[in-house]
Amino acid sequence: MTRSTFLKSTVAASGLVGAVQNLHAADEPSGAAREYFEIRKYTLKAPEKQSVLEAYLKDAAIPALNRLGVKNVGVFLPEKAEGPPVVYVVLRYSSLDQLAKSAELLADAALQKQGAAYLDAPAADAVYDRVESWLTQGIAGMPAMAVPAKGSQVYQLRIYESPSEKTGKKKIEMFNIGELAIFKRSGLNAVFFGETIVGPLMPNLTYMLSFSDAAAKDQAWNTFRVDPEWTKLKTTPGFTDKEIVSRITNLVLVPTPYSQI
Repeated sequence: MTRSTFLKSTVAASGLVGAVQNLHAADEPSGAAREYFEIRKYTLKAPEKQSVLEAYLKDAAIPALNRLGVKNVGVFLPEKAEGPPVVYVVLRYSSLDQLAKSAELLADAALQKQGAAYLDAPAADAVYDRVESWLTQGIAGMPAMAVPAKGSQVYQLRIYESPSEKTGKKKIEMFNIGELAIFKRSGLNAVFFGETIVGPLMPNLTYMLSFSDAAAKDQAWNTFRVDPEWTKLKTTPGFTDKEIVSRITNLVLVPTPYSQI
């Protein structure tokens, strides 16, 4: 499945843009435009296909997305490779209209030329096995992306699944009323926080953190764990993990040299 096919089928063809805009209009805080963050996971056919995909992203897809106004495209690899090789791509959209427009990437002549090795790969020698994708909307407490400082070398992509839609909203509320502030003063540098509105493992909250190195990551989490306000918040009835979180996925990633995040 190509990215164009995926976006056309899930956004344009189904009328998702208008539906999601209506669904979340009531949640929109006054004066705060929420961005949208798409996360894509490419599971490659073989290790040697990574260079083909990365060349396509670096030389064709990212420049084409930038021309469409999609900035700060992030490309990440697992810190420790396990199982089939995977590549993660993070896309930042200012609106759902911009997301829908990005479905027309294949109309870009330069993309077709620069990405030929990837786009024209025969079925018998495909680059990837599957592309998984999920779309998130910025939460009220952090509606837009905060592009990390240059030199950030370690990232975490974390997914908090909840047992129901109501408890999923409760976890987001927990971040909005206090946990985001505790993250900030602890050195847990947020890149984005997004409530997943389309994709697998719903309901879930997906967010990304950045650090200068592994030592900074460990120190920040250690500081966070003993913060007195966090100790109080996490034991408050209605906010405990056993009530509102069913599973946490933690991915430690490193950016590629050409990543714009």
